[in-house]
Amino acid sequence: MKPHRMRMTHALLAHYGLLQHMHVLKPNPARDKDLCRFHADDYVSFLRRVTPETQQDQLRQLKRFNVGEDCPVFDGLYSFCQTYAGGSIGGAVKLNHGHCDIAVNWAGGLHHAKKCEASGFCYVNDIVLAILELLKTHERVLYVDIDIHHGDGVEEAFYITDRVMTVSFHKFGDYFPGTGDIRDIGFGKGKYYALNVPLDDGIDDESYQSLFKPIISKVMEVFRPGAVVLQCGADSLSGDRLGCFNLSVKGHAECVRFMRSFNVPLLLVGGGGYTIRNVARCWCYETGVALGIEVDDKMPQHEYIEYFGPEYTLHVAPSNMENKNSRELLEHIRVKLLDNLSKLQHAPSVQFQERPPDTQFLEADEDEDNKDERNHPDSDVNVDCERKSTPRRVKMEFVESEPNHKNHEAVDQVAREVESTLIDSTCSKDSIAAAEAAGLPYVKAEESPENVDVEAGPSGMDQQ
Repeated sequence: MKPHRMRMTHALLAHYGLLQHMHVLKPNPARDKDLCRFHADDYVSFLRRVTPETQQDQLRQLKRFNVGEDCPVFDGLYSFCQTYAGGSIGGAVKLNHGHCDIAVNWAGGLHHAKKCEASGFCYVNDIVLAILELLKTHERVLYVDIDIHHGDGVEEAFYITDRVMTVSFHKFGDYFPGTGDIRDIGFGKGKYYALNVPLDDGIDDESYQSLFKPIISKVMEVFRPGAVVLQCGADSLSGDRLGCFNLSVKGHAECVRFMRSFNVPLLLVGGGGYTIRNVARCWCYETGVALGIEVDDKMPQHEYIEYFGPEYTLHVAPSNMENKNSRELLEHIRVKLLDNLSKLQHAPSVQFQERPPDTQFLEADEDEDNKDERNHPDSDVNVDCERKSTPRRVKMEFVESEPNHKNHEAVDQVAREVESTLIDSTCSKDSIAAAEAAGLPYVKAEESPENVDVEAGPSGMDQQ
């Protein structure tokens, strides 16, 4: 999760010439109250206060909030959280205002964080915060996760609502975080709105797409989301230090290309990825996919070129590892999940009379502040491009069941407040404020090869 990945990605974007087709923006950091729309006040307060020098005096809280081992304390921890969360919330704000149709925050995608604890290198769940922002405007939001690890934090947060559907494609079994069974489908009103695609080692591009495309096609048909969040964790690539899948960069990016084809407002976020040269390769190529630009395989000269030898190419061939996902297993998963989706004949209903107050735009265009910063490789990136949403139908579904986690209650309460605002046009200021400090401005972009308006986001993350 080191920001060096973002610097390398940004360098590739700059030297491939992709930045000239987008606006690079630097969002304001998310504030305490923005983070507390999902996270507990005392947890956010702890993240703000704790430092490497003071952590030994807070051992009880370290244990309580699961901070220490795979989520260590480091200098600038809270600023790091504010920056990546601000990027994702700000991208959602721009989508809500119709200022862009694709927004990208490669610094985001930290999908394991819970309401009251850190988990799996994730401290603040920027995805949940972005989805809550999107729910201010959109009746339904779809979350799709292609990280090798199960998107447990996001699924858990929205497990009892029918306004958010979560779909996770992940390694299942004796593997972190150990959740994501195909039988985990949601509770109460959220029953059948959680889809888990449990996979085994060595899955390749063809096998992956044999599940991804039919499942996502059915999800889009049945759920009809107003917006989509796609977590593009690159640890599902072949050769990742912590992964065990065998996807190529093009195979991984095919998921982005497919989601883009639905012409629904789309937020792309990063996630895992621990062979950093391949992470940068992947996210550079996927930025090109978002722009509608096919980038060359031969890599241009840039300041990080030595990381990519000896090939100095964007694409790396998959390995010859065994694919343990048999055709029978893949067919069983496909049939089971399509059957679950068939139980949702129509999309859920939400009375949608008036939108809650918008998050204000407080951010200036980074290009206007400093023309040279636009192509500076040491900053992080958000991208947007123009799309049109699809029409949608609605229906309400009720299923009796009991939620079993406090995270559900936290998000359900916020969702109820948002829904109440949509229906009554009245809601407390605190309940509707999501990320005023993280708002991104709108500046009309230049035309790309497909007449796509593109912008790009957070920079300046120098935490090692």
